[in-house]
Amino acid sequence: MTALLIILIPVAIIGAFVILTYNNLIARKNQIDYAQGAIDALLKKRFDLIPNLVATVKEYATHERGLLEQVTALRSRIGQARSDDERMGLEGQMSGLLGRLLVQLEAYPDLKANQNFLQLQATLNEIEEQISAARRAFNAAVVEFNNAIEMFPSNLVAGWMGLKRRQVFEVDESEAAAPSVSNLFGN
Repeated sequence: MTALLIILIPVAIIGAFVILTYNNLIARKNQIDYAQGAIDALLKKRFDLIPNLVATVKEYATHERGLLEQVTALRSRIGQARSDDERMGLEGQMSGLLGRLLVQLEAYPDLKANQNFLQLQATLNEIEEQISAARRAFNAAVVEFNNAIEMFPSNLVAGWMGLKRRQVFEVDESEAAAPSVSNLFGN
């Protein structure tokens, strides 16, 4: 009986460790999926808002036609993205373009007084803030997950499960800088 206990106790401890680690890793993976879903919902909201913004701005901003065309083209590319990484990169570019567009549009007094534009601008600013917060939550979940699958001893279970590192969301350096009104208009 004692010999059986000597064998069963370590097996039970190892089994409990594997089960707890497995469940912890699944919870962390699901947290990433949840954060990705929140980002996707906000990006969809922004995606749907863009045609309204472009239509409102077109009548005022003939000088920004090229930028509006870039926004429209990028919106189409986002809809056709083949992977999460590609889509996330394109969404980062969209954030940069929309920021540049809004800064350029500040020079149009009639547009700034237009209620539709002001509402769209406020909604877009709110969505961009929510996207930023969701991306921070996503990156935090990814860092926790990556730490869990790389640290001993949970890396043993993660390897058995076939879990791989996930990429954090990163914005291109050119898109990370805030656009300057003087640079946009050559002042």
